[in-house]
Amino acid sequence: MTATEAYIPAPAAPLLSVQRVDKRYPNGTVALEDVRLAIEPGEFISLLGPSGCGKSTLLKMFAGIETPTHGHMRWWGQPFGTVGSKGRRMSMVFQEATLMPWATVAENVRLPLDLAHVPRREADARVAEALDGVGLAKFGKVLPRELSGGMQMRASLARALVTEPDLLLLDEPFGALDEFTRNRLDSDLRALWQRRGMTVVFVTHSIYEAVYLSSRVVVMQARPGRIIAEVPIGGPLARDDAYRVSEPFMQHCKALSELITDAHRASFANEETGVQS
Repeated sequence: MTATEAYIPAPAAPLLSVQRVDKRYPNGTVALEDVRLAIEPGEFISLLGPSGCGKSTLLKMFAGIETPTHGHMRWWGQPFGTVGSKGRRMSMVFQEATLMPWATVAENVRLPLDLAHVPRREADARVAEALDGVGLAKFGKVLPRELSGGMQMRASLARALVTEPDLLLLDEPFGALDEFTRNRLDSDLRALWQRRGMTVVFVTHSIYEAVYLSSRVVVMQARPGRIIAEVPIGGPLARDDAYRVSEPFMQHCKALSELITDAHRASFANEETGVQS
């Protein structure tokens, strides 16, 4: 390089990279086919699509629970073995709260720290912070059965947050809740994302939820599962109930509804022509 040449740094690797990934089960079911996706640090990504399109399978691959049949995946530019080190922590929230019924809320939230042998004083401080962050500061000593469904999901979210993740994965965590509770938790989750600066990948069937939460929506089609569109969501960074009835919100919902309708049609057409699901 000469003295007059400017140094141009290499572009940073995506936080999560999926390169031509397939997932085929031994019975012949093709869960995913030729999936390509790059997720940048700080994004809030929603995976949206009909049942059977592989959203949850793809999320489990992100978590290292499932492995591709073909293709490559990288976390922070490295293989999965580097996940968990400083700056590369990951947590997952499942569809059910999966709390230990015999343990208090605080004990449930502290579990990942106990497994990691975090000193008790530090662990208790982090548990208190996590519970406060999800609005359960006064409920640490109660048992899960004493909480509503929405509060149980808050406790599950606190358990994921207590490890201070850089990447948070959520598999339809609010799908079984009533609309009012779901909307409130969506608002709380987005506020947490903004405060913590983490990267979030969220699986949902709800177009409205995907638009409200996301910086980008990834639309998937079933039979076989593949990505058919990636839709950036503009609008205000801080979203509220007024955003839910705004013109930009409605326009995004309409565009995604049309994409999902096309995805359903394509899935049915694949079934009729004998493409394996």
